[in-house]
Amino acid sequence: MPSGEMHRSKPLPRRAAPADTAVVPAAAAGVPSVTSAGIPIEVRRSAKRRRTVNAAFRDGKAVISIPGHFTKAQEADWVRRMVARLEQRTAAPQADPQDAAGELAGRAAELSRRYLHGAAAPRSVRWVTNQNSRWGSATPARGTIRLSDKLQGMPGWVIDYVLLHELAHLIEASHSPAFWRLLESYPHTETAKAYLQGAAFASSRGLQGPMQEDEGAEEGRPAGGPAEDGA
Repeated sequence: MPSGEMHRSKPLPRRAAPADTAVVPAAAAGVPSVTSAGIPIEVRRSAKRRRTVNAAFRDGKAVISIPGHFTKAQEADWVRRMVARLEQRTAAPQADPQDAAGELAGRAAELSRRYLHGAAAPRSVRWVTNQNSRWGSATPARGTIRLSDKLQGMPGWVIDYVLLHELAHLIEASHSPAFWRLLESYPHTETAKAYLQGAAFASSRGLQGPMQEDEGAEEGRPAGGPAEDGA
């Protein structure tokens, strides 16, 4: 994808906060405004919520729902707790290097079967450590896909989006309307894009410069990225 530009498919409908819920900017409450990956934090106070606290990724944000009677100190404490718990729960497990290539190839085959009717059949799918300017890349002429190791540790649905994105490039090399139609059936496309934008902005994983999604498929040149509730 062009540097600094995000091509978007049809946006998913956003969930509005219930009428009895007050949306409080995280910074105003004295808590972090973004997660460690750069995802914006939104605090929602509910008059109906008495004892429970909830955290979920929604519409590209980490939404923390708390009882309306919480003090500012309680709010700050619980937001930090829930953001940490949410990130821990959604983080993908670190893969064993010996098994990583096989697991990635198997995942690619499953995503192709489920969302692309098996039309994308890469010859090689692998992690690379020298890809610091984009999350993933594909070379249709060779049938190869490379994912940046900076994706490791991110939620599985984010990695799946990047992998599916590159699989689609084996079918449609450019970011044409036909390309984006291939991704319409994947339910986390828009949320994954927002997550990656936040991660690139924060650069909290030691990225060298701003990370973007790919710039389209490569033309044969060699290689050198759901709501989760919890109380």
